[in-house]
Parts: sequence; C-alpha cells; structure tokens
Amino acid sequence: MNPQQSTTPEDLTVQLKKLQEKYAAMGQDLSSYLDGLLYSDYLTYWEYIHLDTLLSLQTPRTRFKDELVFIIYHQITELYFRLILWELEQISQHIHPDEKFLNERLTRIIRYFRNLEFSFDIMTEGMEKEQFLKFRMALLPASGFQSAQYRLIEIMATDMINLISPDRQHLIRNPDDVDEMLDHLYWRKGATELATGQKTLTLRQFEEKYMETFRQTGKKYRLTNLYQIYRKHYAGNAVIIEKLRAFDTLANVLWPLAHLKSAGKYLHKDPEDIKATGGTNWQKYLPPRFQKIIFFPDLWSAAEKEAWGSAAFVQKATL
Repeated sequence: MNPQQSTTPEDLTVQLKKLQEKYAAMGQDLSSYLDGLLYSDYLTYWEYIHLDTLLSLQTPRTRFKDELVFIIYHQITELYFRLILWELEQISQHIHPDEKFLNERLTRIIRYFRNLEFSFDIMTEGMEKEQFLKFRMALLPASGFQSAQYRLIEIMATDMINLISPDRQHLIRNPDDVDEMLDHLYWRKGATELATGQKTLTLRQFEEKYMETFRQTGKKYRLTNLYQIYRKHYAGNAVIIEKLRAFDTLANVLWPLAHLKSAGKYLHKDPEDIKATGGTNWQKYLPPRFQKIIFFPDLWSAAEKEAWGSAAFVQKATL
C-alpha cells in the first residue's frame, strides 16, 4: 500500500503537533527541520551500513587467497564481541534491572556466543593448512590473543578475582585493588616464551596499548559488573541462574574449545608452531581445564568446578 494513501490529513496534523511539541521542548524551530527533510536525499542501504567502507577494510598482506577468509572471520568475531559488550553496557546502566530486561539481554548474549562457537567451522574447515601456515608467518607478532574486546567482556561480566587462575588467587591481598589483580590476570601467562618465561612481543604490544583501558574498566565495573548485579538483586533466581550458567559455559568452555580445535588442526602439537600464533602458548592458554576461569562461581557445584572443561563436562553442557 502507498503510504501517501494510508495517511489522512487528520493523521498528519496530529503528527505535526507532536513534532512541534518535541522540538519546542528543545528550543528548536520545527520548520527548519522540515526544510532539511525536504532537501535531503533518500537514505540507501549501502550508505546506512557504510558498505563501501566495510568492504575496503580487508587488506591481505600476502598473495595467499585464504588469508581473506582469516581476516573477515576475525572481523566478524570482533563485531559479535561489540554486540556482547553493548548488552553488558545496557545491563550495567540499570541500578536494578527488571527480570524481563535482564533475561532478554542475557538471551541475546547467549545467542551471540552460540553463533561464535558454531562459526569456528569457518576457521577449522574453511582454509587450506598449507596456505595458513605460510600467510600466518607474515602477520607476526599479531595474534587473536590481542583482542581487547574479549578482555573487556570478561571484566564487565565478573569480579576481577575470578579472572585469576584458582591456583594463584591466594596471592591477592586485596580483592578490591584493581591494580593488584591486573598483575595476575590469567591471560598474561598465555604469551610468554617457553624457554625463558619472558613476555613475548605480542604481549608487550598488547599491554602497552590496552592495560590502562583495562584498569579503568575494572574500576568502573567493580560494583556494576554482571556478577555483582546478580548477587545484589537476583541471587537464587532460577531463570537468571540458568542464563548465567549458559553464558559461563559458552564463554569459558565451549568457545575456547572451538578455538583450541582450530589451533590444533593448523598447528598440531609441535612447540615450534607456537611462533605462528604470535608467540602465544596456546597449548597451555586455550584449554579451559587448565585455567578454570568461571565468571559466576557461586552457580556451580564443587564437582562441576573440578570437572570444568573436561570431556565429561563438555558432554553434559552440550546435551
């Protein structure tokens, strides 16, 4: 149906009155805005999503065709991370989010992470190994380890003490001291040289660019992260617990295992291949059974924590 035929003069009068009230409240002249609407061009799909710009952001460094797959996949992943951060930001902005709102936002986060988990087939099955091992060496020391958005998701999801490996949490003297806990975050051990234990260039670059951002984010969300919101307002709520457990499982078990599967296919188990990851020791860093990072520890039994990331846990989680 033509919109012009479905809108009566009376409808237009009502809409104009509402617009006039809206702009008058802001001290603005409605007629000026109507002139702008009259002179402006129609919006197109490609302009709205900046399609030309988007498609110009893939710049392979080598002649190997599958490098384009590698670039686009990681860009898609970062966009999903941005969506997850957007939902966490909305949740944290509510002093006491109502259950319906919180449940809907958690459902969105779970949906994004499920798509991320399943999407790893693009990496696992979608590139030729020979091409990967060659073009990957041209990208050093860059690594997916350097995804700052994923670290921000972790910080906004839980108390920072839960981002320290359980066997090192006893080293923390003050769990409210963000600066102290930053020194012990689990992932900082994931990019050290095997022989010397020294930080790789990958880690040094990452810390130089983002540690201040992590510090400020940790302070900002110390009392408003998702775990804090649950404990203050929804402790014991079965609906919210179910969603938080799903989020925890996806972010800290299923997603890392999908990543591990990809790394295992292309890099085997030879320590010499670690250099193709920018120096990150993925064999020690990716398996969730080693790190046992849990966003919401109150929601898991001692047995479940002990089995975290094991084959039995994964089978139960995916039933």
